[in-house]
This record gives sequence, structure tokens and C-alpha cells, in this order.
Amino acid sequence: MKRLLPAPWLSLALWLLWLVLNLSVSPGNLLLGALLGFLAPLLMAPLRPLPIRIRRPGVIIRLFFVVGRDVIVSNLQVAWGVLICGSRPPRSRFVKIPLDLRDPNGLAALSMITTVVPGTIWSELALDRSILLLHVFDLEDEAPFIEHFKTTYERPLMEIFE
Repeated sequence: MKRLLPAPWLSLALWLLWLVLNLSVSPGNLLLGALLGFLAPLLMAPLRPLPIRIRRPGVIIRLFFVVGRDVIVSNLQVAWGVLICGSRPPRSRFVKIPLDLRDPNGLAALSMITTVVPGTIWSELALDRSILLLHVFDLEDEAPFIEHFKTTYERPLMEIFE
């Protein structure tokens, strides 16, 4: 049954969404919605992420607040850097960060965190997932930044996912 209908709740949701978007429960829409709900999960099954096994749920809460704090502080730093850019241009650079995190779900979470924190942009991940290329808006010294990144984001995600 799982091979025929890999995600029954998703199938039901897609079918209902089709009916709501079309504002009709005509036989044609019922059939098309059912077909969509049946085929979409079957065709997308290879793209579904691996099951997540969270090892330390308490770390998630701590990481949530750390990321929230960093978002606020980084917003203020980037705003200040933009305001004073006439007197001192930002020292933008690309930083190569060696990664110990290998879990695909952890890497996805790390990419989202990096995208949310202003002043950093996830640029590239090496094919073997060992090095992350990160663009930083204003950076004076790489070594403290790399240590902060690994300590603040990567290590908690390793505790959660690995």
C-alpha cells in the first residue's frame, strides 16, 4: 500500500486543495483532483527528504533563541554598515568554512539559518560536503568568524541531527 500511496495525507490535502482552488466539486474536478493527489506523491517520492531523527530536542530551543538574537544583532550591524558606508566601505569577502556536519537535514537547517542571518549568504557547498563557501557582508578577521559559526550553528545542529 505504501508503494501505491506513499503519502496518503499529502494526497488528500492535494485533492482538497484542487477542489478549493477551483471552487467546484464537479465530477471532472473531483477526478482531476484525485488524479493529482494520486500521481504527485508517486512522482515526487524520490525527492522526499530522509526521515529525521532528532537526538537532543532541548538544543533546538536554545538554538532557536541564539539564531533569533543573532538575527537582531546582525540586522543592526548591517544597518550600521550601510549607514556609514560613505566613510568606510564594508570589507566583504568569501570565507571557506570546513564542515563536520554531514546529515542532509542538518545541512538544510544550516543553510536556512545562514540565509536568515543578515550579512551572510550561503554561496556554495563542496560536492563532498566538507567545505562551505560563505559570503560575509563585513568581516575583519576570518578565524574568529569561522570559530563563531562552527560553535554557534554547526555544533548544535550536529547535536540535534547526528
